[in-house]
Amino acid sequence: MIAIRMTRHGAKKRPFFHIVVADSRSPRDGRFIEKLGTYNPLLPRDHAQRLTLDKERIAHWLKVGAQPSDRVAKFLSQAELMKPRERREQTKKSVPRAKAQERMKAEAAAAAAAAPAAEEAAAT
Repeated sequence: MIAIRMTRHGAKKRPFFHIVVADSRSPRDGRFIEKLGTYNPLLPRDHAQRLTLDKERIAHWLKVGAQPSDRVAKFLSQAELMKPRERREQTKKSVPRAKAQERMKAEAAAAAAAAPAAEEAAAT
């Protein structure tokens, strides 16, 4: 699978990112197919060089089937190269917590339903 993602460059505490097309199995800062732009988070939001994109090549890779990462998809939607993605309801880390909360609610409901039946049996 082909991915459009960021690779980190720059010194310690001074991040700078290249936006690249890479095989999804290659490491984050490893081999890539083509460089499509840059992102410098240290510049102000309204600075022209904060985000640079090669729009023609990005459109080509999207048409071929490349999947952008979440952050790159946000950049592309701001540049009107693709539709904005829907925000996910739960992150991967919160899924086990949500399942545990559902299980606890179900157990509490079962205990509440069983309590009146136990009281009736004890009363007779």
